[in-house]
Amino acid sequence: MNISKVFSILDKEVKQYSAPVIDLIEVQTNDPFKVLVGTILSARTKDEVTSQAAEKLFKKIKKVSDFNKFTQKQIEELIYPVGFYITKAKHLKELPKHLKNKIPDTIEELVKLPGVGRKTANLVMSVAHKKNGICVDTHVHKIMNRLGYVKTKNPYETEKVLREILPLKHWRETNFLLVAFGQNLCRPTSPHCSKCPIIKHCKRIGVKISR
Repeated sequence: MNISKVFSILDKEVKQYSAPVIDLIEVQTNDPFKVLVGTILSARTKDEVTSQAAEKLFKKIKKVSDFNKFTQKQIEELIYPVGFYITKAKHLKELPKHLKNKIPDTIEELVKLPGVGRKTANLVMSVAHKKNGICVDTHVHKIMNRLGYVKTKNPYETEKVLREILPLKHWRETNFLLVAFGQNLCRPTSPHCSKCPIIKHCKRIGVKISR
């Protein structure tokens, strides 16, 4: 499979869609701290909900030490109704204990922060720090398997395989392209294969063509 050709087509395709929320936060704020917080909020949460919660939160929180001014309950109220808002509020409240001003720029350092797993770490690396990372969420995992580019059982395996076979020049754009594509056309269920611009490159593993 010519994955560079696939990505070139997707780059043109997703220009008609709204950008994923974390990319929007980066463009709007140019602040690695807000990208980190937005990414924590976004886990298992729709982009529009994340966007609203982040906007509300960032009116009160400008830097990591600002979390010390609020109780966990107050943070919960600020970020509601993001998914798992109680747990996320707890993690945000704990951030000042683990983080000063500089946002870590390595996977190893980022995953030590509360509420930060590999997906979040890779996204912060690629979006906030402009460093090579492969953020694999549900969309990336499903689409790469549908294409037949990988054959993996979970996002962790997908990231591991992509690090071995995906050209480095595509690492940072993978999440942006596939999340936008997955949210709008190549959906987790009932993907619109009949409208797909990369259908001739896709093995359509595990799906049926929808009309």
